[in-house]
Amino acid sequence: MTALQPPATAHGTSNRPGRPDDHVVVLFGATGDLARRKLLPGLYRLARAGLMPYRYRIVGSAPAASALTDEEFRAHARQAVTEFGAEQLSGAHWAAFESTLSFGAADPEDPQPLLAAVRAAEQAVGGSPRRLCHLAVPPSAFASVIGMLGRCGLAERARVIVEKPFGTDLASARALNETVHAVFDESRVFRIDHFLGKESVDNILALRFANGLFEPVWNRDHISHVQIDVPETIGIEGRAGFFEETGTFRDMIVTHLFQVLGFVAMEPPVRLEATSLRDEKAKVFEAMKPLDPAHVVRGQYAGYRAEPGVDPHSGTETFAALRVEVDNWRWAGVPFFLRSGKSLGRRRQVVALSFKEPPLRMFPVDAHTGGGPRSNTLVVDFDDPGWISARFLAKEPGPAMRLGPAAMTFRYADSTGRRRGLEGYERLLLDAMLGDQSLFTRADGIERLWEVSEPLFQAPPAVLPYAPGSWGPAAADDLVAPHRWYLPDIPVEDPGRGTT
Repeated sequence: MTALQPPATAHGTSNRPGRPDDHVVVLFGATGDLARRKLLPGLYRLARAGLMPYRYRIVGSAPAASALTDEEFRAHARQAVTEFGAEQLSGAHWAAFESTLSFGAADPEDPQPLLAAVRAAEQAVGGSPRRLCHLAVPPSAFASVIGMLGRCGLAERARVIVEKPFGTDLASARALNETVHAVFDESRVFRIDHFLGKESVDNILALRFANGLFEPVWNRDHISHVQIDVPETIGIEGRAGFFEETGTFRDMIVTHLFQVLGFVAMEPPVRLEATSLRDEKAKVFEAMKPLDPAHVVRGQYAGYRAEPGVDPHSGTETFAALRVEVDNWRWAGVPFFLRSGKSLGRRRQVVALSFKEPPLRMFPVDAHTGGGPRSNTLVVDFDDPGWISARFLAKEPGPAMRLGPAAMTFRYADSTGRRRGLEGYERLLLDAMLGDQSLFTRADGIERLWEVSEPLFQAPPAVLPYAPGSWGPAAADDLVAPHRWYLPDIPVEDPGRGTT
């Protein structure tokens, strides 16, 4: 096995200590889907790679009605790692990891079983280990769990990871921030977005700020428009209760795509560390104009209202496309087009920066050359493993001056360094234990994003129907006109999926 290492990224993690301080990690919602698919396999992979603290324990927790014994929790973790883990179970490695696992039930009015489990874990570690409390629970439970941590003393020496979505509008985000800050100061709050833990998203910073080739043209003088596109082929997968209250805009746009926009549009930070990076992202959010509902398309795939648990008259959007404007000197006049939705034609995660055409066209451009999204574009695919591609026009072999699309592409799958990389949750769990907030969202930034979204909530456009497997309502194409969506117009070779 190739050993993993703390990722050496733009914000300087290569200079961090290799291992965090001694820890007791408390997983709230340890029997849930997120813990099963991501957290338990991720912690095991970190342990096997030697990136967990020298001394640590993991305490699972859930309401008393879902309580497990220690042995049942270990069996649950084994099944999770077997089914979803990137690393195969190894006898010695698994035995060492399994020995760190215990369980303590906790209800807001009766946290005693959890307290006993944490005390036992801390005694096993010795000294005064740090605590990391991961709230893998429904958003409706955040406030009660935070309050319980404060009342029973578990917030001492602790950091807290809070899952998305952080609020559902400006008022709820402010209320939740007040609840969290009554127990944890902002330096100990880690609002997690697994998109920001992706190597390929983090590499946007390296692409821009480590290369003189790109930064001088990363502005309104050279870039025509930007697209951030995250279509999904899946439906709501039985999550009607969550999705009916949330919808695609709250679930994907505010939480994920706006954060990626922050990385794409930010100014060079003074230093490559958490405070400076988050300051520059906050400036981007401050410069965002309030959303204009006339520049938003909401859609709902045919058959959504027949899903179990969905209101037969539901107006919840399963698709959202919108135009965003960042009103500062770098980006004034450059539209950012964002799109995401369920049951679409292809699953992708793409940033496409389209450059302006030369002021004087020397060569004829016809349908063969493509034009539009097929050329003059820098594409960052931030799916795992991801790739970066510069798309341009080049002369085709032959006597005539005939142009065709070409590309220069870097693929993470071809990089030997990828074997040492971490998946999003693994990376962010490690960062939280190290206390590095670079890739976590901040209170003021979250509130600002909900603030710019308020006009949409006040006057949402009607949802438009679209067929499953399509690219959403036709109005989304009108939204970007005279431009076109980069997807599904994929150039000659799609580095992530082969020739199209």
